[in-house]
Amino acid sequence: MKIETTDYEIAPLPEQEKVIDIIQQAEARLAELTGSPITLIAYSKTEGERKL
Repeated sequence: MKIETTDYEIAPLPEQEKVIDIIQQAEARLAELTGSPITLIAYSKTEGERKL
């Protein structure tokens, strides 16, 4: 998957089992609700982004 933006980048996630488990649970529940597979992507603002 190619995502192009200068304002955001894919956020690094800590290697904690709990974080991954929560994301997987959310993806599974959303897939149940929509009837389609879901992939969640965590974004964080880049260094150059202004804080409002």
